[in-house]
Amino acid sequence: MSLLSTLYPWIKALHVMSIIAWMAAMLYLPRLFVYHVDAPPGSDMSETFKVMERRLLRGIMTPAMIASLLFGLLLLLVPGVLAQGWLHVKFLLLLGMFGLHGFFARCRKDFEADHNRRSARFYRWMNEVPALLMVGIVLLAVAKPF
Repeated sequence: MSLLSTLYPWIKALHVMSIIAWMAAMLYLPRLFVYHVDAPPGSDMSETFKVMERRLLRGIMTPAMIASLLFGLLLLLVPGVLAQGWLHVKFLLLLGMFGLHGFFARCRKDFEADHNRRSARFYRWMNEVPALLMVGIVLLAVAKPF
């Protein structure tokens, strides 16, 4: 039995845990933006949101994304896994998730500089995007339809 075979369940568990943390942050950050939009720039509330957003992004969201990526890459070392068609579609959805992560990081910087130009409604809609991507990714990973 290879080391990868022995460690596989542990790597998969760590992958799932890191995804849970990443998704929690991806769903919470745009909700913070919704409330931040209504806080006047420079107010105590706006400054509090800036701290919360920065800590969420840097302390949870980005480290969890990196951990998810690293554990996922280890799981790809299992022989034959790359030949599965569902995984290629999952990769496309995952690229969308990485792009959204970067977009949210950019939005956080805009709020930090008091340069947000988007509405609370926009961020409410953006709050749904990671959930939709997650549904597709989970369905593909669990059902492996092709």
